[in-house]
Amino acid sequence: MSPSILKKSIISLALLGALAACEGDNTYVTNVIEEVVEPEPETPAPEAPVYNEFKIGLLPDTQGGSDSEGQAHVAMHPMSELLKHQAAAGTNMVIALGDLTDNGSEVEFAEWRSVADSYKEQGIEFLPVMGNHETSYAYTYNWIENMKHFIPEDAVHMPSYEWVNYYVIRENVLIIGLAYYNLPIAFDWIKQVVLENEDKIEHIVVASHDGLIGAKYGQTREQIVDGTKGDNWVFDVQPKIRKFFAERDVIYVQGHEHQYQRSLISSQTALTTLPSSSTPTGGNYRMNTYTQIIAGNASYKGYEFRFGERDLVQMIVSQKNATNSSGSTHYDVNSSFLTFNQERVDYQSYFAEHTAHSNAAEEEFAADWHMSDKFSRTTNRCETVVYPNSILQDTRPVLVLSPEYKTNDCYANDGSYVSLVGGENNTFNRTDTRTRDMGITPGFSRAETLNDLMRLSFQWLFQYHESWSPNLNSSARVIPDYDNDEMIIPETTIDLKEHVTLSWMPADGTASDILIVSGTQNQTGVYQDDYGVTKDIEADTGLTLSQTDGSAKQAMVLPATATQSWDISNAVADAYAVSFTAPETIDASTVQLASYNNDWAAIAPAECVVTQAWDESFLTQTPSRDAACSDYPLVGYDSEFGNRWWVVLTADAELALINK
Repeated sequence: MSPSILKKSIISLALLGALAACEGDNTYVTNVIEEVVEPEPETPAPEAPVYNEFKIGLLPDTQGGSDSEGQAHVAMHPMSELLKHQAAAGTNMVIALGDLTDNGSEVEFAEWRSVADSYKEQGIEFLPVMGNHETSYAYTYNWIENMKHFIPEDAVHMPSYEWVNYYVIRENVLIIGLAYYNLPIAFDWIKQVVLENEDKIEHIVVASHDGLIGAKYGQTREQIVDGTKGDNWVFDVQPKIRKFFAERDVIYVQGHEHQYQRSLISSQTALTTLPSSSTPTGGNYRMNTYTQIIAGNASYKGYEFRFGERDLVQMIVSQKNATNSSGSTHYDVNSSFLTFNQERVDYQSYFAEHTAHSNAAEEEFAADWHMSDKFSRTTNRCETVVYPNSILQDTRPVLVLSPEYKTNDCYANDGSYVSLVGGENNTFNRTDTRTRDMGITPGFSRAETLNDLMRLSFQWLFQYHESWSPNLNSSARVIPDYDNDEMIIPETTIDLKEHVTLSWMPADGTASDILIVSGTQNQTGVYQDDYGVTKDIEADTGLTLSQTDGSAKQAMVLPATATQSWDISNAVADAYAVSFTAPETIDASTVQLASYNNDWAAIAPAECVVTQAWDESFLTQTPSRDAACSDYPLVGYDSEFGNRWWVVLTADAELALINK
């Protein structure tokens, strides 16, 4: 018998004796209990696990085409430059996102391994997934023989899909690798894996070659809208996958498209994806979306932007094409990183232009890397989509179509809370798409008629345009061609959105918890056509039918700070304001609002802090300050409200209160 059980038994016997002796007088019972029952020692709360930083590099498609004798090769020059870049950045794991090869030959696998082996020997893990060029052209034997040296030994494999679908856990990150077209097949297994490991993980990365929502491809278009009658393997689970991924805050990474794109995929629709905030009972909550990253290119070919934004469910925040054709003068090689540290994830994506077409020695190049995309966020966050300021004035806002930097309150664990209180998105990127079509085969295709095909496209891909449900990309997103029995998806012009997040981290050498503002400076006013040719957003109008009233999107007047450059390392955000309210436990006279740049420092000296409440007019008319304060951001303290500061910023930032 354990000591605790023995003790309880003695107490029970003592109580029985006490009751018998007192015959109803409970005073004696109380005295006995006080004598017999000793307080159990308190069990200390378990300490939260501490995880090391873990950095994942993304390796897009590396197939290199065929030589004059018909032998296919791996694109060794861009692959070498990319892995060199990722190794220099301290990458722990590289996810190879499929289409490692063109024809799945032993020559190609040997070439791929000749580049990857040296980095594996340096200690970098690889997590390769099958692309369509492996599933179509390679034998299972070849894949296993070559990739078993790279797939981690502790990987847990999906039954009946060993070496094809598998997962590992590194620090607090669950990483799932899936073969081409295997996401719907593996969905039940993915759910099981997540549920079995949810007490060990804070982040989920799902990696495959393709995804539900593509740029040129995408399983929704290929297998549902343009799919086969009665073939429901994607149809039946697609909404469930979107819902589960959104609930679990999945970061989905893929290759296949030979272009770079980052977007939000909604579990409902884009027009019902409401900004997130906080509730008194539930705390902060996220939007009903997950992040999809199409990782770009590391091959000798690039694709144009077909079909455009799947605007029913998708919100594109970054898009870059480089096809080295139709006026485009180069390819891109794209190198992207996901860095996980406790509850935080930082993402950066880089590109380098090149014109290599083969592995010939004379085509070797040294990559000149430029940052083109980034975000920083935590699991405890609020978020919103800020739309571009190109929406016509008479367009209904329908709750979400706002170009303003305004949010509801977002709470930290220490009781601090913040909100965005002003600013407008006047600096945004623009991209064109290419006209495409889809047809039907009665009795074979899911759509029996052209109208049926249009119905499916509006149910699964594109927002049907009405005044109460506007499609910002075109009032005629699809057009029937009854003479040729085809549905036309006209070329159009798309203005990109911003995904702005307010994330919280625990205090670390600060007087308050730490706020991370991210997503405000990813766009610079760049305009590209469907093949990646640069256009001028200030001079060139968009394509016909690209505006909600049936006209073309108009040329825009950019702010003077817009760089119109793909390199965002020196991008300037449109001015926006943050309100930061501290809990009552903090004495405002002892702290100051600070930002982090390698170290914490006050944003402005005390003599430059304006003592008055925030007013939106401050964005254009700065209140009176000493001339010496002009080099500092505009900072204010709302003395009437108490414990509230505000600041006007032109970049992403980390903010907190620090002691004076």
